[in-house]
Amino acid sequence: MSGSHGFSVSGYGPERSWLTRVTARDGLLRRLDWPILLSAAALSLIGAVLVYSSTRNRTELNQGDPYYFLFRHLLNTGIGITLMIGTIWLGHRTLRTAVPVLYGISVFLVLLVLTPLGATINGAHAWIVIGGGFSLQPSEFVKITIILGMAMLLAARVDAGDRLHPGHRTVVQALGLAVIPIAVVMLMPDLGSVMVMAMIVLGVLLASGASNRWVFGILGAGALGAVAVWQLNVLDEYQINRFAAFANPELDPAGVGYNTNQARIAIGSGGLTGMGLFKGSQTTGQFVPEQQTDFVFTVAGEELGFIGAGLIIVLLGVLLWRACRIARETTELYGTIVAAGIIAWFAFQSFENIGMTLGIMPVAGLPLPFVSYGGSSMFAVWVAVGLLQSIRVQRPLSA
Repeated sequence: MSGSHGFSVSGYGPERSWLTRVTARDGLLRRLDWPILLSAAALSLIGAVLVYSSTRNRTELNQGDPYYFLFRHLLNTGIGITLMIGTIWLGHRTLRTAVPVLYGISVFLVLLVLTPLGATINGAHAWIVIGGGFSLQPSEFVKITIILGMAMLLAARVDAGDRLHPGHRTVVQALGLAVIPIAVVMLMPDLGSVMVMAMIVLGVLLASGASNRWVFGILGAGALGAVAVWQLNVLDEYQINRFAAFANPELDPAGVGYNTNQARIAIGSGGLTGMGLFKGSQTTGQFVPEQQTDFVFTVAGEELGFIGAGLIIVLLGVLLWRACRIARETTELYGTIVAAGIIAWFAFQSFENIGMTLGIMPVAGLPLPFVSYGGSSMFAVWVAVGLLQSIRVQRPLSA
């Protein structure tokens, strides 16, 4: 395939119109992975309904407008889809050349959070307030730059044909690139994002073909790091309380264990088919905190039941399955690593979010991809979808 843009498909000469290049048998629209696109869109629309259900009566949050969060969720989705289209247009190969700039910007933004410009929302000092009711969470975009940066380093000599696998020196460089923003995010502290980034690093290393000694070494270092963080009191008190409540749900049911207890009550009350949209007693009674963001899955469990909640899991599964196909079928290591990093990100974050509502994972303050309310998260996951689509579109036609 020639050209660096997603719309440049091999065999197209300048005499062919843009419309022909897009709609031809081997054009862009036919080469997109539609199951991924439709699954992501369905999840975002389901999220819009759940966000509306959980906020329509929250006058202390919606400024007296029951459609306040619904409109913003749809706006965030629209912006996210626009970013996806832009990502496909540029192409993951063009973004590969821009990694140093993107990395520098993302690190600069997370450093800004540690200045007076940073703001604390829901206990996490991880935001930059822009104004007009909008805020930015830079750690969401760091996930993307870690994937692109590590992929660029690990695949450089392999894709050039100089090596079969990345060498130890290259792995050290890639890990150094990831450690810098992860350390800054840890200082916020935003433990949930750090956990996701750690899983991204593992996924990237596994896909790169690096020696398994690095993977086992990182796992060991992570375990030692967790012990050190706990012993050195790096975590804030609310984060320690979350882990304590996870270990012992009955520790403080009216305090630190309240969120997870109410979440399980909401999900359990839904049964097979749910109590009906907008009819959930826990949701209507506002008993579950942060239900439009971190605990949005409880709305599905209560009002749509096992079937509705299961549909969300199925859609996430379809997206991950198709992403695995893209990672497997691409002929360049760079594309494989990028896809693998996104898979690790989506898989772990979805498991953690749903798991904490069921009480099988500690509360970590992570949104459910595409479903939870939040602009930064929505923008980042749609950019990731754009990267997956670009990898698929730009692969050779015989692949």
